[in-house]
Amino acid sequence: MPFNLTILGSNSATPAYGRHHTAQYLNIGGHHFLIDCGEGTQERLNIYKAKVQRINHIFISHLHGDHYLGLMGLVYTMHLLKRTKDLNIYGQKGLKEIIVTQLKYSDSRLNYKINFRELKAEKPELLFEDDTLEITSFPLSHRIPCSGFLFKEKPKPLRLSKEMLPEKISLAHIALLKKGEDVYDEDGNLIYKNSEYTLPPRRSRSYAFCSDTLYDESIVPYIKGVDLLYHEATFLADKYPWAELTFHSTTHQAGAIAKKAEVKQLIIGHYSARYKDLTPFIKETQEVFENAILSVEGETISLSE
Repeated sequence: MPFNLTILGSNSATPAYGRHHTAQYLNIGGHHFLIDCGEGTQERLNIYKAKVQRINHIFISHLHGDHYLGLMGLVYTMHLLKRTKDLNIYGQKGLKEIIVTQLKYSDSRLNYKINFRELKAEKPELLFEDDTLEITSFPLSHRIPCSGFLFKEKPKPLRLSKEMLPEKISLAHIALLKKGEDVYDEDGNLIYKNSEYTLPPRRSRSYAFCSDTLYDESIVPYIKGVDLLYHEATFLADKYPWAELTFHSTTHQAGAIAKKAEVKQLIIGHYSARYKDLTPFIKETQEVFENAILSVEGETISLSE
C-alpha cells in the first residue's frame, strides 16, 4: 500500500529561483489528496505525472494567496476534462464564497459538484474517515485562521501466514483469524489457534502538515510521534524577530518542534524568496533535529509499512 508525498511547491510569498508556491500531492493506498494549491499547482501536477482527476479531496490551510490562488484554475480544468465525480474542498471561512463568486461572474457551470467543508481553525476536527484512514485538522498560530492536517492510517489487521494455512480452510475461518480470534468447531473444540497462523500487522503510517505558523508548542500533542512532519521554516535562525513579526518559523524552531514531538522525520519548506541557496536551511535545521530534509519540488517521500 503506497504512502507517498510529492512536493509540488516549496516557496513562500513569491515564486523565486525555480521554486513555486506551496502545494503537496499525497497518495495513501489509492486515496489521492492535494494539500494547499498555490499558483501554478496544476502545471506542477502535470509535470510530475499526478493524475488530476484522481484527486477527490483538497485541503487548503488558510487564505493567503500563496496557498490557494491556484485552486480556481484547477477546479475549472477538472471541469474541462469532463469530471463528473464530486470534489471535496476543505478550507477556512470565505473559500466557498471566493470560488462561487468566480464561477458566477464567469457564467460557468461545472459538470460536477463541489462539497465545501468550512474548517473551524480554533479547534481540532475529524474531516475524513473510512475503514483504513482518518484525517484531522488542528489549529496553527498564524496572522489569519490557519489549520494543520494530520493523515493517519488506522490499525491494520493481522497478516495471515500463508505457509502455515491449511489448504482447505474456509473464508469464514480466515476472517476470524484476521480479526485476532481463535477458531472453534460447533462443539467448542479448538481448530485453529490464532497465533499459529498469523503474523503481526503491518505498521500504520502518519503524516502531519504544518503550514504557516509561529513557533507554537501547543501543536505537539497533535503531531506526537508521526512518521513524517512537514513544518514551515520560512527564515534562517538569525531572522527569528522577523519570523515572529510575520507569524512564521525559523529553521531552529521547526527542528525544535520536531524534537519535542518525537517525530521520525522532518521535512521543511515555505522558504522566503530572499534566499537562493538552501544549504544553510538544512544545516541549521539538523543542528536541532538531525533527521531532517529539505522539501524539493518533484521529489517524492515514501513511507514504508
